[in-house]
Amino acid sequence: MKDILILGSTGSIGTQAVDVIEAHPDAFRLAGVAAYSHWQAVARQVQDHQVKWACMVDEKAADELRRAVGPACTVFSGSEGLLKLIDECDARIVLTSLVGAAGIEPTLHAIEKGMDIALANKETLVAAGELVMKEAAARGVRILPVDSEHGAIFQCLQGRQEGEVAKLLITASGGPHFRRPVSEFSSITVEQCLKHPTWNMGGKITIDSATMFNKGLEVIEAHWLFHMPFDKIEVVIQPQSIIHSMIEFIDGSILAQLGLPDMRLPIQYAFTYPDRMTVRGARPIDWKTLGSLEFFPPDDEKFPSIGLAYEAGRIGGTMPCVLNGANEVAVYAFLRKEISFTRIFDIVRTVMERHTVSHDVTLASIRQADAWARRCAASLL
Repeated sequence: MKDILILGSTGSIGTQAVDVIEAHPDAFRLAGVAAYSHWQAVARQVQDHQVKWACMVDEKAADELRRAVGPACTVFSGSEGLLKLIDECDARIVLTSLVGAAGIEPTLHAIEKGMDIALANKETLVAAGELVMKEAAARGVRILPVDSEHGAIFQCLQGRQEGEVAKLLITASGGPHFRRPVSEFSSITVEQCLKHPTWNMGGKITIDSATMFNKGLEVIEAHWLFHMPFDKIEVVIQPQSIIHSMIEFIDGSILAQLGLPDMRLPIQYAFTYPDRMTVRGARPIDWKTLGSLEFFPPDDEKFPSIGLAYEAGRIGGTMPCVLNGANEVAVYAFLRKEISFTRIFDIVRTVMERHTVSHDVTLASIRQADAWARRCAASLL
């Protein structure tokens, strides 16, 4: 029986993780939950699973949750409450699926407590990869990737020697605008961006897919997760989202992980690693009706995001943190319809150009760089 703490329990990843736990009640127990403000959903999770520890980042939502669940569950609040939740909840695995840079400090705190991390918050490694991986190694903590792409690479790498791998191939659906002419990009709407062709995700992640900043962030994440140089990480458009990622060996052979789009598979594998279990309700690929699989290179003119991410990753230090912070500000401004789609790229590029990089990567320097990037990006809106 593994006790699991979910940070971000009401989002797409969090709710699917609860599905995995409910499908295997003899293997997993939901020990604690945290969310930003959706207290009604958290209340149902607490009551359904007799959860004893919870946190709402929003203070008013925390008060509502306390009234709803009563004394049987201790409810913390605020960003500090997330750290208290980790202290009190004796879980073996922490699923970190908070959105954006909010996941960095709780992830580091869980590592300090010796908890294994099922990582669904790519921004944690983008902004603080050097620090997170160093702390995890020092404490013998496993970082188990939940992103479908990194989960695929993780599976393909099992039993392989480091010197055998020549390249990581991260696949991308291309998002809703892959086939749209670049001449139309300045008029792309929020509504068009939120219609993802294959995945059902939250607003911020869906916009990142539309700009392909998500793929740039995943390149930086893969660099830290798998200790791979940037020149050995490549992005490939695979519109059907059947091949979730691949590795190329030094002899030219390629190993891929395939499956229909279903995030429960990488979530569950992170929970059960190195073992496997059935995924309730998962559909296998029907080879008779699958049809063709297509592959394309990314279009740098349409999606300068990937190039900006490679640039930030190669510069290192606080630059990836600045890339991430600026992108978050720009994405939420676009969701509020304050800026155009293409302005997201412009804002991130300008903030990066204005940043003075520090290579002394600590939690304090990351906080400082993140705050600076957000102020700078906001001034450009």
